Amino acid sequence: MDLRYSNFYIGGEWVRPATGRKIVPINASTEQPLGQVPEGTEADMDRAVAAARSAFDDPTGWASWEPARRADVMERLADAIDRRADGFVERVSAQNGMPVLVARQLETNYPSAVLRYYAGLARRLAVAETRDGVFGRSVEVRRLPVGVVAAIVPWNFPQALTMYKLAPTMAAGCTLVVKPSPETVLDAYLLAEAAEEAGVPNGVINIVPAGREAGAYLVSHPAVDKVAFTGSTAAGRAIAETCGRLLRPVTLELGGKSAAIVLDDADLDLTKIGQGLFTATLLNNGQTCFLGTRVLAPRSRYSEVVDAFTTFAGSLAVGDASDPTTQIGPMATARQRERVESYISKGRAEGARLTTGGGRPEGLDKGWFVQPTVFADVDNGATIAQEEIFGPVLSLIAYDDVDDAVRIANDSDFGLGGTVWTTDPERGAAVARRVHTGTIGINRYIPDPVGPFGGVKSSGLGRELGPEGLTAYQQIQTVYL
Repeated sequence: MDLRYSNFYIGGEWVRPATGRKIVPINASTEQPLGQVPEGTEADMDRAVAAARSAFDDPTGWASWEPARRADVMERLADAIDRRADGFVERVSAQNGMPVLVARQLETNYPSAVLRYYAGLARRLAVAETRDGVFGRSVEVRRLPVGVVAAIVPWNFPQALTMYKLAPTMAAGCTLVVKPSPETVLDAYLLAEAAEEAGVPNGVINIVPAGREAGAYLVSHPAVDKVAFTGSTAAGRAIAETCGRLLRPVTLELGGKSAAIVLDDADLDLTKIGQGLFTATLLNNGQTCFLGTRVLAPRSRYSEVVDAFTTFAGSLAVGDASDPTTQIGPMATARQRERVESYISKGRAEGARLTTGGGRPEGLDKGWFVQPTVFADVDNGATIAQEEIFGPVLSLIAYDDVDDAVRIANDSDFGLGGTVWTTDPERGAAVARRVHTGTIGINRYIPDPVGPFGGVKSSGLGRELGPEGLTAYQQIQTVYL
């Protein structure tokens, strides 16, 4: 693969960048260059924001359209994305190491499903209602698009997480500037081509790949009305500080260190629960914010749980992300592999017992690979139990009873995801409701577009998906009739 682009998609056109700076994406499995794209600067962001501003402020433009008309465009865009499914899979997997098996589900079908879901919401939800006033007069409540949105997207699920922002933005009648991560830029060009094919009005979607500095400039841009960010908690705090000073609304989906609570009645037959367990704990090579990487096991079955997870992690096929049999691909960057390996070293140094993995797989001399790794006898206060590793590393923690399990699950700075594993779904749901987290699943975990997704504590602010994800891009106006 050698894909080269020289322009940005701004205002419905392919425009030349302000400078000659380049981004060179690297194949995570082979460490070979995949091509190059221009790197956005402040001047490029100015132009993109101006295009979005002009499209939003046009009195006959996108914001003024009937929601059903916007929905028609969104559905055409979903169709155009689907026609490029193979391209999205190939580009995403090459850039960030996501196995193609995962990419085909979560970077093609899933993003277009989110887009169609919000198109349907746009058709159904009223944008105004009239209420009987307490003092005898009627009151009209209107839901208006918030304006120009800055959407900053990470590298781990670049298309899915773009759509978490783009779909409700379009449904609400907003316009946006998307800043893809430098690690995953090639798939963003496919999205731009799909938008062009679908006839998305000029300036509604603008895409400028860039680094942190240009991203920070975009966040603080005076013509931006709302920021939507997915990424690290540290970066999220900095963005929140900027938006707080500017009184600018912001949605932040940040880090996680979720608990997978294995109850004493859980079925540990991997032939039955293996796929669900994989999705909930090691999906996308562990580079997923909601994963239950703290596995809480009852002392009465602790050895059995350790054996099951050791067998499970040790059985996963590690290899090139483009191989359809691969379950665990490489880390997205050399820097990310160094981070993961440093945490494995900390786990060993702090006395945890390594039961499988812990190194680099044999026979894979190129690519940023790490073996799926399981630590047993982990204290919940250990570094590997409290800090987000963002790699294929699980920490197994023993608990005494259900109250103890809930206490340990809640003893975290994060609160994004989680699971409860049990043969009694009602009991599992009762335990799940006691966990201080934004989302949690029973015997499975996958964010459904109808349910609001997001975290509490250091895992973020606000929600994406569901009707709540749409209201995040609306502002309320009250008219006293």
